[in-house]
Amino acid sequence: MIAGILKEKNGETRVSLTPEVVKQLQQMSVTVWVEQGAGDSAFYNDDAYMQAGALVKTGEAILAGADIIFTLQAPSREWIDQIPPGKIITGILQPLYRVGEVEYWASRNITAFSLDTIPRTTRAQVMDVLSSQANIAGYKAVLLAAYSYSRYFPMFMTAAGSIAPAKVLILGAGVAGLQAIATARRLGAVVEVFDTRPAVKEEVMSLGAKFVEVEGAADASGAGGYAVEQSESYKQQQQQRIAESIAKADIVITTAQIPGKAAPVLVSSDMLDRMRPGSVIIDLAAATGGNTAVTKNNETVYYRGVTIIGNSNLAATMPADASKLYAKNVFNFLKLLLTKEGTLHLNFEDDIVKGACITHNGEIVNDRVKSMMQPA
Repeated sequence: MIAGILKEKNGETRVSLTPEVVKQLQQMSVTVWVEQGAGDSAFYNDDAYMQAGALVKTGEAILAGADIIFTLQAPSREWIDQIPPGKIITGILQPLYRVGEVEYWASRNITAFSLDTIPRTTRAQVMDVLSSQANIAGYKAVLLAAYSYSRYFPMFMTAAGSIAPAKVLILGAGVAGLQAIATARRLGAVVEVFDTRPAVKEEVMSLGAKFVEVEGAADASGAGGYAVEQSESYKQQQQQRIAESIAKADIVITTAQIPGKAAPVLVSSDMLDRMRPGSVIIDLAAATGGNTAVTKNNETVYYRGVTIIGNSNLAATMPADASKLYAKNVFNFLKLLLTKEGTLHLNFEDDIVKGACITHNGEIVNDRVKSMMQPA
């Protein structure tokens, strides 16, 4: 079997497989082709891949000849048109937001595995790309906030006077939120956390943060770490409690997303008006609309003295480790698709394989994607 590694486009700095994983694939009788310069932005050069046993090829050769192609972002139609029918693409394809593209993959008879739809079960943790990348995003969000903030994070007692610690509010205590808590606490900030899931309270408090509770939240235990739609009554209470906390916050980090839908707006213009000049918001949900009323994806907005940074791809700002972790996730998933002889075997009786598969044999086969396509 031939596995292909493509060089990412659109400014993506990560690479889907590292030389370390290439070496492991070689031991499993898998031939690996890597596009020239694919790992350069993540500090894995072509020589490192060749030393691991990979062959350096052009992108066109990989698209035309590889049996399974690895990428991070969803491939363009230009790429898809170069892939022979029956071949496999694997990456963070975000099919719930790309229904039109999913239909196109099916029309081209491409088998697509999207690693962001892998069931978030205990067995699948070693393949959970959302968690491995969100962990980095939460860490970098706090560092970006500290860099952008005009004051200290920790408390200081000096001969020139005292400096109060920064007050950080984190909206969403998933993987990114929990790492943000830990990082902000290490930097000496006082941290408050809001989440619709009461079950995360204990974990939040164990990290040294205060949990802001709102009664009556809809059950989100089956949402795979995402937010869920809430009742209007709950939303009103939620807005009131967030408004109270945000008025006191120096830093706000927002992480709330709902699969296949626009991110919920948790920070209104009225709330922004109450924040003091110099405050900073890092919006990790910017790619799906953002959690504030003024967020723009991949842009920094200045609103009445408040800095709002919209960036859903912070993991790509730490490409070496992000690629290392992603490659490990991919390798663990790929092992489910391979026989001991290194040949492909798609076992759709396996819940992880079935959950990750989006298109196969010219059809859309993923239940979650199909439900998104049904008329309301």
